Amino acid sequence: MHDANRPLSTAEKKVVDRLKRITAGLRDVVVERDGFGHSVLRVRKRSFVFIGAQNDVVYVSIKSDLVTQDALVRRGPWQRTPYIGQHGWVSFASTDEPDWQEVEELVREAYTRVAPRRSTRKRHR
Repeated sequence: MHDANRPLSTAEKKVVDRLKRITAGLRDVVVERDGFGHSVLRVRKRSFVFIGAQNDVVYVSIKSDLVTQDALVRRGPWQRTPYIGQHGWVSFASTDEPDWQEVEELVREAYTRVAPRRSTRKRHR
Protein backbone atom coordinates (compact mmCIF):
# COMPACT_ATOMS: atom_id res chain seq x y z
CA MET A 1 0.00 0.00 0.00
CA HIS A 2 1.32 3.43 -0.88
CA ASP A 3 1.41 6.23 1.68
CA ALA A 4 1.25 9.76 0.30
CA ASN A 5 2.47 11.18 3.62
CA ARG A 6 5.38 8.84 4.26
CA PRO A 7 8.69 10.56 5.04
CA LEU A 8 11.44 10.40 2.44
CA SER A 9 14.28 8.05 3.23
CA THR A 10 17.81 9.43 3.41
CA ALA A 11 18.62 7.73 0.11
CA GLU A 12 15.55 9.27 -1.56
CA LYS A 13 16.48 12.73 -0.27
CA LYS A 14 19.95 12.37 -1.80
CA VAL A 15 18.51 11.42 -5.20
CA VAL A 16 15.87 14.18 -5.09
CA ASP A 17 18.55 16.74 -4.15
CA ARG A 18 20.76 15.58 -7.02
CA LEU A 19 17.87 15.86 -9.48
CA LYS A 20 17.05 19.32 -8.12
CA ARG A 21 20.64 20.37 -8.88
CA ILE A 22 20.32 18.94 -12.41
CA THR A 23 17.11 20.90 -13.03
CA ALA A 24 18.10 24.08 -11.17
CA GLY A 25 18.60 26.06 -14.38
CA LEU A 26 15.38 24.88 -16.03
CA ARG A 27 12.37 27.19 -15.91
CA ASP A 28 9.16 26.38 -14.06
CA VAL A 29 10.35 23.08 -12.52
CA VAL A 30 8.76 22.11 -9.21
CA VAL A 31 9.16 19.04 -7.02
CA GLU A 32 5.92 17.77 -5.49
CA ARG A 33 4.65 14.63 -3.79
CA ASP A 34 1.93 12.62 -5.49
CA GLY A 35 -0.81 10.52 -3.95
CA PHE A 36 1.45 7.46 -3.87
CA GLY A 37 4.25 9.18 -1.92
CA HIS A 38 6.53 9.59 -4.95
CA SER A 39 8.50 12.78 -5.47
CA VAL A 40 7.62 14.16 -8.89
CA LEU A 41 9.48 16.71 -10.99
CA ARG A 42 6.99 18.71 -13.01
CA VAL A 43 6.95 21.63 -15.36
CA ARG A 44 3.59 23.39 -15.58
CA LYS A 45 1.81 20.33 -14.08
CA ARG A 46 3.38 17.91 -16.58
CA SER A 47 5.49 15.19 -14.97
CA PHE A 48 8.87 14.24 -16.38
CA VAL A 49 10.61 12.41 -13.48
CA PHE A 50 9.27 10.23 -10.64
CA ILE A 51 11.32 9.18 -7.60
CA GLY A 52 10.06 6.50 -5.25
CA ALA A 53 11.40 3.91 -2.84
CA GLN A 54 10.59 0.43 -1.75
CA ASN A 55 12.53 -1.63 0.78
CA ASP A 56 15.39 0.92 0.92
CA VAL A 57 15.86 0.88 -2.86
CA VAL A 58 15.26 4.17 -4.67
CA TYR A 59 13.70 4.03 -8.14
CA VAL A 60 13.90 6.84 -10.67
CA SER A 61 11.62 6.96 -13.73
CA ILE A 62 12.22 9.40 -16.58
CA LYS A 63 9.95 10.35 -19.48
CA SER A 64 11.54 9.26 -22.74
CA ASP A 65 10.48 8.20 -26.20
CA LEU A 66 10.03 4.62 -27.34
CA VAL A 67 13.19 4.53 -29.48
CA THR A 68 15.42 5.79 -26.66
CA GLN A 69 13.65 3.51 -24.20
CA ASP A 70 14.35 0.47 -26.38
CA ALA A 71 18.05 1.32 -26.72
CA LEU A 72 18.46 1.93 -22.97
CA VAL A 73 16.63 -1.25 -21.95
CA ARG A 74 18.62 -3.39 -24.42
CA ARG A 75 21.95 -2.37 -22.95
CA GLY A 76 20.83 -2.00 -19.30
CA PRO A 77 20.67 -1.25 -16.43
CA TRP A 78 17.57 0.66 -17.54
CA GLN A 79 14.20 -1.02 -17.56
CA ARG A 80 10.77 -0.23 -18.93
CA THR A 81 8.81 1.52 -16.19
CA PRO A 82 5.87 -0.55 -14.90
CA TYR A 83 2.40 0.83 -15.72
CA ILE A 84 3.67 3.75 -17.86
CA GLY A 85 6.42 2.11 -19.91
CA GLN A 86 4.19 1.92 -22.98
CA HIS A 87 4.58 5.72 -23.15
CA GLY A 88 8.39 5.54 -23.25
CA TRP A 89 9.20 5.90 -19.55
CA VAL A 90 12.46 4.27 -18.38
CA SER A 91 13.62 3.49 -14.85
CA PHE A 92 16.65 2.51 -12.85
CA ALA A 93 17.13 1.39 -9.26
CA SER A 94 19.66 3.01 -6.93
CA THR A 95 21.35 -0.38 -6.65
CA ASP A 96 22.29 -0.11 -10.35
CA GLU A 97 24.75 2.81 -9.86
CA PRO A 98 23.63 4.89 -12.83
CA ASP A 99 25.79 7.01 -15.08
CA TRP A 100 24.72 10.39 -13.68
CA GLN A 101 25.90 12.23 -16.79
CA GLU A 102 23.51 10.08 -18.83
CA VAL A 103 20.75 10.64 -16.26
CA GLU A 104 21.28 14.39 -16.56
CA GLU A 105 20.98 14.22 -20.36
CA LEU A 106 17.80 12.13 -20.12
CA VAL A 107 16.26 14.46 -17.52
CA ARG A 108 16.97 17.51 -19.68
CA GLU A 109 15.50 15.78 -22.73
CA ALA A 110 12.44 14.78 -20.70
CA TYR A 111 11.99 18.38 -19.58
CA THR A 112 12.16 19.58 -23.19
CA ARG A 113 9.70 16.87 -24.21
CA VAL A 114 6.98 17.99 -21.77
CA ALA A 115 7.64 21.70 -21.16
CA PRO A 116 5.62 24.34 -22.98
CA ARG A 117 7.66 26.26 -25.54
CA ARG A 118 7.67 29.40 -23.41
CA SER A 119 9.38 27.48 -20.60
CA THR A 120 12.14 26.18 -22.86
CA ARG A 121 12.94 29.53 -24.49
CA LYS A 122 15.97 31.32 -23.17
CA ARG A 123 15.32 34.36 -21.05
CA HIS A 124 16.19 37.66 -22.65
CA ARG A 125 17.24 40.59 -20.51
